[in-house]
Amino acid sequence: MLEFPKEFFWGSAIAAHQVEGGNIHNDWWDSEIKGVFKFPSGNACRHYELFRQDFDLARQLNQNALRFSIEWSRVEPRPGEFNEAEIQHYKDVVLALRERKIEPVITLHHFTNPVWFNQLGGWQNKKAVDYFLGFVEKVVNALSSDVKYWVTINEPMIYLYFGYSLGIWPPHKKGILNTISSYKSLVRAHVKAYRVIHTVYKNKNLPEPKVSIAANLRYFMPCKDDFTTRLAVHMRDRLYNFYFLEDIHKAGALDYIGVNYYTKEDVPAKSGCAQVEKNSLGWDIYPAGFYELLLKLKKFKLPVFILENGICTVDDDQRWKYIYEHLKSLHRAMEAGIEVLGYLYWSLMDNFEWDKGFGPRFGLIDIDYNTYERKIRESAQKYAQVCLAGRLV
Repeated sequence: MLEFPKEFFWGSAIAAHQVEGGNIHNDWWDSEIKGVFKFPSGNACRHYELFRQDFDLARQLNQNALRFSIEWSRVEPRPGEFNEAEIQHYKDVVLALRERKIEPVITLHHFTNPVWFNQLGGWQNKKAVDYFLGFVEKVVNALSSDVKYWVTINEPMIYLYFGYSLGIWPPHKKGILNTISSYKSLVRAHVKAYRVIHTVYKNKNLPEPKVSIAANLRYFMPCKDDFTTRLAVHMRDRLYNFYFLEDIHKAGALDYIGVNYYTKEDVPAKSGCAQVEKNSLGWDIYPAGFYELLLKLKKFKLPVFILENGICTVDDDQRWKYIYEHLKSLHRAMEAGIEVLGYLYWSLMDNFEWDKGFGPRFGLIDIDYNTYERKIRESAQKYAQVCLAGRLV
């Protein structure tokens, strides 16, 4: 039996564009209606209108924390023009969570931008950070009294890779120079947002907030025992996993380390590494890598919060096995001295998986996209027992 701390956060995560539906003012919707993607988000899960029902289910599943994102393009559909009705909506979302004794963990940027922001050059515009800070200040002022945990940017390295390196995602740019200039903007955006958030709380005499990013960490598996492979693993680890974290940590702009973990990557690729079980997208399932990466976070001397960990699969037994094995690895890391605030499974419900559409099934809750009926999976019931007891049997 593995015991977790009494104050531990147990829950799940969602993101606005993936669940809300009808995000007509953002760059993803713009690309969808232009036919760039095969699968438009449309109504998604209709969470925008059904959020109370969804939070009832989360509460029923004994969850005491939920991470969600605020859709920038709803709040600021045109530059400098804030929609008070949308801000009230997100206030209602936060209060609905609080009423159910669920801790809100809010993400301010989860891959999507307002169309106007992209039209002005996106993160490569010299004023990009200022635009973002205007949104941040507005939202934080509105919600600060009921929120403690903030995530400024979700998976910056993933966002840069798909949006600015490969150009598959909006803003559909390619090339190393685009990536580097946008990287610098995102670092500045986080550091300045961190300071804005703390200033708002100080000015309102509120207890200090906790602010971080959600860093997607990937375990790089050396498949050969030679210098070239070890160097390649080291470089990938530094650049992909730790470069952004180190930059913002040096700036004194981290209160905890937000971690998203899903998979490993073989180095070199297709080189005969031992085969492991895979999810429905073909990602390797490797809980041992979770443990190894968490140990590497010791150098930051900060608490860790697992903001995403999950599997897309139609085999619900495989889902529960994934959760169970990753919680075992997490507990092992905690025994080795890593302070962990909580664990949020991705995702509370099936959702729109970006350029992959609605095929991948990540949810603890099954969504019927014809009727929008919610159905709790058996894996969710098993996870609910862990959430209730605070232990893994």
